[in-house]
Amino acid sequence: MPNADRFYIGGEWVAPTTTGTTAIVDPSTEQEIGRVALGGTADVDRAVAAARTAFESFSETTVAERATLLERIIEVYQARSGDIADALMAEMGAPAGLARTAQIGAGLGQFASALDTLKNFTFEETRGTTRIRHEPIGVCGLITPWNWPPLLIAAKVGPALAAGCTMVLKPSELAPLNAAVIAEVLHEAGVPAGVFNLVHGDGPTVGGALAAHPDVDMISFTGSTRAGVEVARNAAPTVKRVAQELGGKSANIILDDADLATVVPRDMGDVVANSGQSCNAGSRWLVPESKLSEVVALAKAAADAIVVGPPTRDGVAIGPVVSQAAYDKVQRLITGALEEGATVVAGGPGRPDGLDTGYYVRPTVLAGVTNDMQIAREEIFGPVITILTYRDEDEAVRLANDTVYGLAGFVSSADPERARAVARRMRTGMVHVNGAGLDFAGAFGGYKQSGNGREYADFGLREFLEVKSVFGYSA
Repeated sequence: MPNADRFYIGGEWVAPTTTGTTAIVDPSTEQEIGRVALGGTADVDRAVAAARTAFESFSETTVAERATLLERIIEVYQARSGDIADALMAEMGAPAGLARTAQIGAGLGQFASALDTLKNFTFEETRGTTRIRHEPIGVCGLITPWNWPPLLIAAKVGPALAAGCTMVLKPSELAPLNAAVIAEVLHEAGVPAGVFNLVHGDGPTVGGALAAHPDVDMISFTGSTRAGVEVARNAAPTVKRVAQELGGKSANIILDDADLATVVPRDMGDVVANSGQSCNAGSRWLVPESKLSEVVALAKAAADAIVVGPPTRDGVAIGPVVSQAAYDKVQRLITGALEEGATVVAGGPGRPDGLDTGYYVRPTVLAGVTNDMQIAREEIFGPVITILTYRDEDEAVRLANDTVYGLAGFVSSADPERARAVARRMRTGMVHVNGAGLDFAGAFGGYKQSGNGREYADFGLREFLEVKSVFGYSA
């Protein structure tokens, strides 16, 4: 198992300037498995200085040189994928099947997408007599959460490298071990010294220092809306670009002609995957009043069939949530919903039977929920589904859009065109039609308080580029 007691700066593993550490806890056992160093402003200054020095040469590399680098990263990442998965199982409690397939595959897919985008992107073009150039924005601060670490790290590091930027990564202190392995991957792949730097620490200290740093040209942040507001506030005085992917409270509209026997278990599986810890989870189900009893019965059967347990146990579908704080929040929202009048269809408060240790949550379905309840307004980040009802399609769309968030939406119908029509009315950055999954060729990001940037493919690459117009370039 790697450790997180050192930082990767300027192509070397270095000791932090601070002495503070915090425990890395295995959420399946509640036992400490290591310590992560909590960096300070001096560590950020050193990393940013290394990135600034490296930018001068790396920004001038050719597309072919950067493509070769990404190809080597993909090769080494694949060779080290088992080590990354082991780290995820230990620090996140991710079941082996999830860690070794979806988690690892998502990171690999993002590096591959960055490579493909780089090879096909037009960095210069002529419009009339003007030359349009897309140039690397500079030194980038990358702040990532703990829930899909390989995906979220690669979705920032990949396009930043493709653009010709240099960077400082601050991963979540809750799950820092996988980031340490990925840093080793980048080192082994030959990323030049100073191009990629890693500093561990907490959000207010290291994240705040990165956001405020005058030599950081851009912040790419994924996390909660609350934390995103602080990042933007810290970044404002230096007028740097801030690209954010924030929270969500995504509605899943099940239309009255949908095949419920297919849709309900499918969508249940999508929500509870990764223990419900996905910002785009479609956990707020909107179902026709006339179909409520059928949906409830199917949802109960699907939830009751989900196997919860330790990451190494065979047949386990979901593991624990990431921390005591996460567990407490989920429990608070479930009990609060019951106090407000919701009813338990499946699951409910407390741990699953036989799991007295670990931050395990019972896969829970709640009915009788209205859109004004806290559980329908606040991001849960746990394996919990709320069922709300609507009378007609217009009301379904109104309820779906009645939220401060706008990350994702879901809609199912036997008529694809009807589903597409509803998708066009949903005020979200993404809509999944009839169970379609994420597509790395699309754009990931949201409206309203779900953020202001986009990731994946050329959309993500553009976040790391400035646009220069050279007037009078040609006669």
